[in-house]
Amino acid sequence: MSLTVYLAMFGWIPFVIYLFRWVPAQRAVIVSFIIAWLFLPVVQFTLPGPDYTKMSATCYGILLATILFDVKRFSSLQLEWLDLPVVVWCLCPLASSLQNDLGIYDGFSAVFDQITTWGLPYYLGRLYLGNLEGIRKLAVDIFIGGLVYIPLCLFEMRMSPQLHRIVYGFHARSDFGQTIRFGGYRPTVFMEHGLMVGAWMMAATLIGIWLWRCGTIASVWGISANWLVAALLLTTLLLKSTGAIILLLLGLLVLFLSNRLHTSVLVWILIGAISLYLYLGVTGKFPKDPIVDTISTTINQQRAQSVQFRFDNEKLLSQKAREKIVFGWGGWGRSRVYDRRGKDISVTDSLWIITFGTKGLVGLVSLTTFLLLPAIAFMRNYPASRWNHPQVAPAAAIALLLVLYTIDCLLNAMINPIYILGCGALSGLALLHKSKTNKKFLAAVAHQKTIASNTQT
Repeated sequence: MSLTVYLAMFGWIPFVIYLFRWVPAQRAVIVSFIIAWLFLPVVQFTLPGPDYTKMSATCYGILLATILFDVKRFSSLQLEWLDLPVVVWCLCPLASSLQNDLGIYDGFSAVFDQITTWGLPYYLGRLYLGNLEGIRKLAVDIFIGGLVYIPLCLFEMRMSPQLHRIVYGFHARSDFGQTIRFGGYRPTVFMEHGLMVGAWMMAATLIGIWLWRCGTIASVWGISANWLVAALLLTTLLLKSTGAIILLLLGLLVLFLSNRLHTSVLVWILIGAISLYLYLGVTGKFPKDPIVDTISTTINQQRAQSVQFRFDNEKLLSQKAREKIVFGWGGWGRSRVYDRRGKDISVTDSLWIITFGTKGLVGLVSLTTFLLLPAIAFMRNYPASRWNHPQVAPAAAIALLLVLYTIDCLLNAMINPIYILGCGALSGLALLHKSKTNKKFLAAVAHQKTIASNTQT
């Protein structure tokens, strides 16, 4: 590793604190997360407790800045019912470790790691972005982050994924063969895998198209949004990430039809499909053959073989996970499948099967609820007919992205802290809406009592 790795990683916390000193808090949180995710090196330093990564550095920096400049903000946040899945998800590793006799130290270490990876981004989203304005800023900055990545992606399409090596002295992923796709290169830029870049550009494109369509953004940097959205869409298509393109088309279809038909039923269908997929996967009843045959016919045989391999592994892993179905096998590879010689013969590609194996049904249900519940709460408070309102459109796009990300977790294990930040923001928005509704109700009750008292007088 080059010196730039140490400068970037250990200089990041001071930079975040500096950012809070001179930039409004909401903007500082969003910019810190997005810049870290897009540009800091893919590296982790092993320390006592959670490993030091670009996301843990960001969370620590924001917490420290809040203590220094805005400590009263912590008192404004209380646990609510929407936070329950997050709490269960973060504490689940402790139960998994104790169930498997891995020791209380292993359990608490896993809990701290879970809190750093999932709990803190969610908590910071609740703390700083839990209103329509905060979510608008998050959505717009995701769009801008996609625009910033356009020239970097185009460079790596032509020159191969080299930016991480040029800046930090090593490739983010040792298996360089996975960067080759359909006879060309699939950019990784400063992320771990090309799939992450594809998912990021998909999210930025979806947000850009919807915000442009709803009039939330008209231009960026003095350039018309028409041209910027077109450039972002073209770049996303050129990334050759089939899954990201399918999710983009699905997301746009759901947004436009839901708003036009004034119903969120399409989103509920997606949520139902996710639940059905998980049920069939957990019970071992997943009908893989029709899906593989469809992919072979509509896409190509190579992709069908890849999906077949994935389903075969998930069947083995699900069978192993059902042996300890409540809290799973815990860490240290205990959930994987081995042959008689002790050789690992399983491959874990998707987040759902990793979670089911290591943390059981409790972990799988809490994680899925964690990701989907904020979107459900949003749909309850904001009907689909309002999703094209310039102020509501960003929240609608973020809510749908959470559903699409959950779908992606059925196939991949790409943890993205920006989505977790969005989860916290939408939860905060739902609780803010509830608080306003309660105040209106109490005011109406007081008004009725006043009228009744005056009538009796």
